[in-house]
Amino acid sequence: MASRKARLTIHHWDGVTVIDLGPMDIWDGADMALLRETLTRLIERERCHKVGVNMRHVKYIPSGFFGMLFDWHDRGIEISLFTPQANVSRMLWFRQFFDPQLNGRFLLRGEPREAIYAVPDEPEWEDLDEIPATTHPAAVPVRP
Repeated sequence: MASRKARLTIHHWDGVTVIDLGPMDIWDGADMALLRETLTRLIERERCHKVGVNMRHVKYIPSGFFGMLFDWHDRGIEISLFTPQANVSRMLWFRQFFDPQLNGRFLLRGEPREAIYAVPDEPEWEDLDEIPATTHPAAVPVRP
C-alpha cells in the first residue's frame, strides 16, 4: 500500500494550486492531517493565495473539512473545490457556501446563500400570556 504522501499530487488549474489525494473515496483523520499540513505549507511558506482540493473521487468527508477550509477563507485565501461527486455537492454546507464556476470548479463564499433556522422562531416564555390561544394553541398557559 502506498503511503498517503506518495499519492498526494499538486496541480495548477485555472490559476489555482490544487491538492489531489488520488483515488481515495473516503477520507479519514490521517487524510485530513495531510490536507491541513499541505495547505499550511502552500499558504504560509509558498504564499499561495488561491488553493483548491480535487474532490473527484471523494464520497465521504470528515466533519472538520469545511471548518478547516473556512478558517483559511477567513484569512483571505480563495478556496475552491473541483469536480465534487453528488454525495458532496448535496451536503448542506456545500450548497450554502459554494458557488459554481467554470470547468467543475466551486468557489467558497463568505456568507451562506440563505439563512438556516433549525427551529422556527418561538415566542419568549414571558410573552406566552399575550398570545391568543387561537393563534398559538400550545402556548395557552396552564393556571393552577
